[in-house]
This record gives sequence, C-alpha cells and structure tokens, in this order.
Amino acid sequence: MNDQDYFAHETAVIDDNCIIGKGTKIWHFSHIMSDCKIEEGCNIGQNVVVSPQVVLGKNVKVQNNVSIYTGVICEDDVFLGPSMVFTNVINPRSAVNRKEEYMQTIVKKGASIGANATIVCGNDIGEFSFIGAGAVVVKEVKPYALVVGNPSKQIGWISEYGQRLKFDEKGEAICSESKEKYFLNNGFVKKIG
Repeated sequence: MNDQDYFAHETAVIDDNCIIGKGTKIWHFSHIMSDCKIEEGCNIGQNVVVSPQVVLGKNVKVQNNVSIYTGVICEDDVFLGPSMVFTNVINPRSAVNRKEEYMQTIVKKGASIGANATIVCGNDIGEFSFIGAGAVVVKEVKPYALVVGNPSKQIGWISEYGQRLKFDEKGEAICSESKEKYFLNNGFVKKIG
C-alpha cells in the first residue's frame, strides 16, 4: 500500500515489507517491524511495537504502550487496552536464545483485553470474551467469557456489546443493550438472535 492509504505520525518507524491496510492510523513513537500485516481501519496508539509476522485483522484498536510479539494473531475488532502485555516464550532466559520456541497466541474476533492485563503465550482468547484490567491469563479463554484476577478465572459471561449476561433456568439471556439473545449449554455460549 502507498503512504496515502494510511496515516503514520512522523515519529513512527515502519520497516520494509509491512502490509498496512487502508484507513489505519499509527501514532507517535510506534514501531511497525518487517513482515507484519495490519489490515484496514486499525488504530495503533503511542509507543506500540508490532513485531515481525504479527497479524492484526480489520478494526483492531491497540492502546498506548503495547508490544505485540511474534506469534500473536488478532482477528477483526479486537481491543488491546493500555499497557497490556503478551509473552511469546514460556521460560525466557537472557543467556538462552529461544527465538525458535515462540508460541502462537490467537485473540479471536471481538475480544477485549483490559489495561495492564498479561496474556501468557499459547493461550487463545475466545470470540467476544472480555479480559478484565490487570488479569493474568494462564489458560485458554472461552468465547463470551468474562475473566478477571491473577491467575485469571472466569466470573461470568458477556455479550458482543460488552454487557454482563444473566442466564435463566432455561439457559437463555438477553443483552441489556442490543436485546440480542444468547444460549448457554454445556459451558459454552452461543448468540441465537
């Protein structure tokens, strides 16, 4: 893409071989490293690092002071809160090179990760889930799950609009904002209309 298809602040550094989608904005002091793919309509805040081979889907919002390391894939409409952290190696040591051991972490469509949360590598984050501020995620997160704490634990369910879901005895809930219906069955939530 040419420079007219996206905005990059004059202090941003964009390496060669990046794909940056139309309408994306890259703000102050951010570094977009080679071979990453950022789709259209993304917003990359101040002091963000996007490492090689990272993939960001459409409309991903990355707040200030986030480092997105090699191995991370964010699907469409993901929100990464201020100063949240991804890891990419389970057992890092300064004196041991483990670049061949980077683990993949997929943040699924519509998920939100709150400020100062930490996502330990290899743990996928389910569609439309919500990771509370400061949570430390050490295991996979289910779609629509609301997760908080250190280590994180699921405390409920959340709608695609970010509202708590309260399921009745039939396993049905209605989002208070969108009025969409959800169904809980065998520990998994589905939107039904």
